[in-house]
Amino acid sequence: MAGNSILYVGAGSLAHQVAALLPQWHGWALRRTAGSLPQGLQQVLADVTSPVCPGDWPQACPDYVLITLVPAARTVEAYRQAYVEGVRNVLAWLQQHGQRPKRILFASSVGVYGQSDGQWVDEQSVTEPERWSGQVMLEAEQLLVDSGVPVTLVRLAGIYGGARRGFLERVRQGYHAGGNLNRFTNRIHEADAAGLLAHLLQLDAAGTPLAPVYVGVDDEPVEQDEVVRWLQQQMDVSGDPQLLLNPAGSSKRCSNRLARSTGWAPRYAGYRDGYSGMI
Repeated sequence: MAGNSILYVGAGSLAHQVAALLPQWHGWALRRTAGSLPQGLQQVLADVTSPVCPGDWPQACPDYVLITLVPAARTVEAYRQAYVEGVRNVLAWLQQHGQRPKRILFASSVGVYGQSDGQWVDEQSVTEPERWSGQVMLEAEQLLVDSGVPVTLVRLAGIYGGARRGFLERVRQGYHAGGNLNRFTNRIHEADAAGLLAHLLQLDAAGTPLAPVYVGVDDEPVEQDEVVRWLQQQMDVSGDPQLLLNPAGSSKRCSNRLARSTGWAPRYAGYRDGYSGMI
């Protein structure tokens, strides 16, 4: 597996952690602004929302492409620019250079599932998102599936850990769920999301066939209110009656059974494991 090349489209913290798990791989990191990169990666400065191909686009075809984009804002327009137009442009740039990677991995979202009655969801579940964010992500997925390049979609739940402390800090400030029960939430620690992506890349490079879709979550779907109450106890804080968290956008329990069947297992099996190291 040594010597595989990879193009990271989006070189944020998640991509950096994947690169750290693949130290023998070399390649490129496409990002909007200059910054430090893991050893073995060359910087490609580009805005994926612009159709203009970067002048320093890799001349050699990367063996793999990993897409981990982050929108500039949580709006329909920003999501469409990052995910739909971004994916469309990257595919066009590959085609423009006559490049066909062995596989593209796309960090998608469990938001493509619209189930909201606490059902269990897996890779075979119907994707009929009601929220605009899931609809946009599903459109980006379809662009990749229709590209003719082998693609694996990794649908991740809410990523936390590292600098992703938003939920934890809101609870510390007094935000609470207001007893809003029966709203299941799903999450995955950033280290486990990176571990799953690196694991799948290594499997494919070793000749193990990948499924077209994997759900990337921890072992413990849990009601939002339960997480809040546990965090309050651990941090010795209480809820402010005037500070209510937005209820979970949907309510479903996502299964990681298929991902686990590949030999991957989350280091942080549930929210207690993950948040304990952050408090």
